[in-house]
Amino acid sequence: MSKIIEGLKYSESHEWVKVEGGVAVVGVTDFAQKEMGDITYVDMPDVDDEVTAGEEFGALESVKAASDLISPVSGKVVEVNEALDDTPELVNEDAFENWIIKVEMSDPSELDALMDAAAYKEHIGE
Repeated sequence: MSKIIEGLKYSESHEWVKVEGGVAVVGVTDFAQKEMGDITYVDMPDVDDEVTAGEEFGALESVKAASDLISPVSGKVVEVNEALDDTPELVNEDAFENWIIKVEMSDPSELDALMDAAAYKEHIGE
């Protein structure tokens, strides 16, 4: 059973969003990290890069596969989790504690297209 946190928003491509003011904290779900296995590399954008909802902003690589990260929101990257450069396995240890990017949202209404915890649970069949 995957850990799913109430109060977050979830995308069909298994990213989660926590809103802090006008900033979206984005990471991958517990379900996604379990499916991938041991994460060996996290490809992230640079601070000040623009990301667009529904488009790739980076990738996760594991011993099994590589998987694109799809941005759930549009806006400017204001912070990246630099700890993941040296220790990408932190995503496996706690996918919700170890976010990937923080985005200053240009259109907060995009959050309305994302799933709540109950809908995400149904999406992954749990």
